Amino acid sequence: MTIRYPNGKKYVPAQRSARVNKKNLSFSNRGKTLEDELNETNEYYLSNNEAVIHKKPVPIQIVHVKYPARSAAVITEAYFRSPSTTDYNGVWKGKYIDFEAKETKNTTSFPLQNIHDHQVEHMKKVTEQAGIAFLLVKFTVLDRYFIIPYEYFEKKWERMIAGGRKSITLSEMEEISIEIKAGFNPRLDYLAALDSFLKPAFEETIERQENL
Repeated sequence: MTIRYPNGKKYVPAQRSARVNKKNLSFSNRGKTLEDELNETNEYYLSNNEAVIHKKPVPIQIVHVKYPARSAAVITEAYFRSPSTTDYNGVWKGKYIDFEAKETKNTTSFPLQNIHDHQVEHMKKVTEQAGIAFLLVKFTVLDRYFIIPYEYFEKKWERMIAGGRKSITLSEMEEISIEIKAGFNPRLDYLAALDSFLKPAFEETIERQENL
């Protein structure tokens, strides 16, 4: 499916709740990680029957446990059983959603070293099966959030593999992704952003089928 993205156009989510003082909103979210923001957003989606999306558990093999008390157990040794794939997955409007969430303190680019080969391969397979795979990147210093669809990210990844630039510049990010403006409830309405650029492609497919 071909998806058309509005280059450089910010996605501003419609506010779903009563008006909130911006100063209080900024203060209440100070110090929160991207994971915190996404977990809150996903809880909102779940409670409002909009989607079922969760953070994937990390597969860990426990090797040794100590019991300092009868009612307490302390894991003293463990290891990862296998490399993790991406951070989040779930179902939304009958579509399978799978994405990796990353933060960077860099203000001019997103380093591709933050992504691993097996994660890229996983997102590729999801896309090949008609799932929706993407990266959600937060520039923490700038307080800016971007969704990069896998098929656009893949081109930058292949550029690096071929010996080219090892990062995605901020200007490139603005061209190949859609920017999310953080809100109150939900905090990061990334599904509404996805819907905003999936809908034109869906309508285009239906129109093409009707003309056959």
